[in-house]
Amino acid sequence: MVAMKHGYEGLVLATIMAGVILMIMAFLRTGELIKFIPYPVIVGFTSGIALLIAFSQIRDFFGLSITTVPPDFIDKLSVYVAHLHETNFSAVLVALSSIGIIVLAKRHIPRIPGPIIVVTLSALAVWTFNLPIETIESRFGAIPSMLPSPVWPEITFEKLRLLLPDAITIATLAAIESLLSAVVADGMTGTRHKSNAELLGQGVANIASGIFGGLPATGAIARTATNIKAGARTPVAGMMHAAWLFLFMLLLSPLIIKVPLAALAAILIVVAWNMSEIKHVREIMKAPRTDRIVLILTFLLTVLVDLNFAIQAGIALASILFIDQMMKTTQIRAVESEENDPDSTSNKIIPHGVEVYEIQGPLFFGVAEKLVDTLMLFEHPPRIFILRMRYVPLIDAAGLHALEIVQERLSVYNTQLILSGVNPQVHRFITSSHIDEKIGRENIVDHIDKAIQRAHEIMGE
Repeated sequence: MVAMKHGYEGLVLATIMAGVILMIMAFLRTGELIKFIPYPVIVGFTSGIALLIAFSQIRDFFGLSITTVPPDFIDKLSVYVAHLHETNFSAVLVALSSIGIIVLAKRHIPRIPGPIIVVTLSALAVWTFNLPIETIESRFGAIPSMLPSPVWPEITFEKLRLLLPDAITIATLAAIESLLSAVVADGMTGTRHKSNAELLGQGVANIASGIFGGLPATGAIARTATNIKAGARTPVAGMMHAAWLFLFMLLLSPLIIKVPLAALAAILIVVAWNMSEIKHVREIMKAPRTDRIVLILTFLLTVLVDLNFAIQAGIALASILFIDQMMKTTQIRAVESEENDPDSTSNKIIPHGVEVYEIQGPLFFGVAEKLVDTLMLFEHPPRIFILRMRYVPLIDAAGLHALEIVQERLSVYNTQLILSGVNPQVHRFITSSHIDEKIGRENIVDHIDKAIQRAHEIMGE
């Protein structure tokens, strides 16, 4: 799309700009944000990617003579069904044999990567028996045997201004896909990646790609999963991957183009199966309903709509459901007696005309309305309203605003608000927002005994 709007030179410059943005993101340590993507979103996304990878290989697996495959899943399915009668059984035989070889190689000779055996044997079989199967050469032609010369694109302020939105989009997509690829790799290997180092490497790679006339580069889940399934465990595998590709391009390009596409399709289908997260999907389907909903939605959106939209929608839905759960766990109720609690109000003498309520959980925007609604429970407002906050670990702007509204409504009935058990962090936010001036600094205390003593003082006892 960038190339269509700004031409190939625009795409090259946008790629370089995206690389710079990725490096800035690394220095700002934004890579740590990947840890906030919920696990069901990652599993749903990964499973959806696996299905898309496998589904994209149907044409080559069955040897269908389709010139252009549409990008959308439903349209692609319609085209496949319409051309299914053109199935090339030689291609199917090569693909099934390739899958069998990969499975047997993993079981009996795990030290030798099955895909290498498949690529070699399938190319020999097609060449020896002159099988009517598409190869890399028949579809794409020859592969260049040398790198292009580096060229620095023309840079002007006007071009930078026009390309900045596209560069930000490229950088964002590259960051999300690369970090998700790293998360998937962590799940497969049991290791932990360095997210900011990943962003820095992706930034350098995109700058180099642009200088050599390449396209935007990201971490690819399919290649990563293939590498890991072949035995890779350290970043050295990625370096060796690049080195071998360079050597293949220089020395073996006339032989590589003889590889049949059906064999490559079989390799990718095996990779897709390995990364499909079937085990983890089953585990999440036994989890709470909210996790199942997030998993299914992310999976369907990944397959039917768009990868990045699926991530955004999955995170948004998971956040909303989390807030809903937090709202349900946070309670605002009249204090009841609790066993083994020396500070229970059942062990205290509460003066007549004093009501004691307690908040259990964070006081944030999802709960703030509950606090205000609590005042509606009183037919006759008390003289003093003690709000215990010993179990309130944090408070946000909406919570502070709710306290302010409670204070204003109570003051209409000449009811004094006392806050009890306020921890230092919450007290700091109350002070910085100047709500303590309205409530009265002497009416914000750290223990219920002090709150009761303050109630006695107000009532003149």
